[in-house]
Amino acid sequence: MCVALPGTVIRTDEKTNTAKVDFSGNILDARTGLVSVKPGDRVLVHAGCIMQKLSESEADEIDELLREMDEV
Repeated sequence: MCVALPGTVIRTDEKTNTAKVDFSGNILDARTGLVSVKPGDRVLVHAGCIMQKLSESEADEIDELLREMDEV
C-alpha cells in the first residue's frame, strides 16, 4: 500500500526543483517539478514528489485520519 503524506514547505530551491518539507519535525527533500510551491504551503508528498497543494483543513483532516490509523 502506498500512502501520500501531508507536510509543510519550509524552503524551496529553484535550481534543483526541490523543497525542504516538514513532516511533524522530520525534514525531508521533495521534488517540486509537478507543483509550484512556496514556504508555508501545505502539500501532499508521495514517493519524494510533491503531488499537490492542500488547504489547511485538508491537511488537518489527513493528519487526523493518520493519527486514528496509528491508534488501531
